[in-house]
Amino acid sequence: MKKRNFLGGAAAAAIAMPFAARAASQPVENLKSPTLLTVTGAVTKTNRGPLDPMLDQMLAKQKVTFEKAHAFTFEALTAMPASTIKPTIEYDKKVHTLRGPLLVDVLKACGVTGDTGKLAMRAVDGYSPTVTIADARKYRFIVATHFDGKPMPLGGLGPLWGVYEPDGFADMAAKPVDARFANCPWALFHIDVQA
Repeated sequence: MKKRNFLGGAAAAAIAMPFAARAASQPVENLKSPTLLTVTGAVTKTNRGPLDPMLDQMLAKQKVTFEKAHAFTFEALTAMPASTIKPTIEYDKKVHTLRGPLLVDVLKACGVTGDTGKLAMRAVDGYSPTVTIADARKYRFIVATHFDGKPMPLGGLGPLWGVYEPDGFADMAAKPVDARFANCPWALFHIDVQA
């Protein structure tokens, strides 16, 4: 190896390292709109670095920590194949149409495969039910982005809702309507994949 080539390469690497370190510490890489959902834990496909206590205030205040994650924007979620469900909603006891990607497809985009493990789904108010990945698949949970054809606003049930259609499953349909959605956090913003 020629000494000049080696030194030139070493110098270039030394110059690039601070920039690479800075890029790795940035909360989200290459996203053009705000993150709505952060998936952490046992994920293998990531697009952001560790928790930034300054910029990730809501996560930090809820004691969430991570070194890597997959961040989704509204556009990223709505670009995924969508499923439509029509559950009877507990708040008005009427059937409504919800649309969004299957939760297992969101997990697949993060490199999560198989049915073992659990998901702690966290809402902005700190509510965090845990469901198994197997149940998320069995009950066909979606990450709802739309309610009755319209994007869901923050301050209502959105902008994201981890939800399923309990009416379609005998074990869930047998429960009173107001007891069917205990594992369905509205205003969903974080999922911790627990292996």
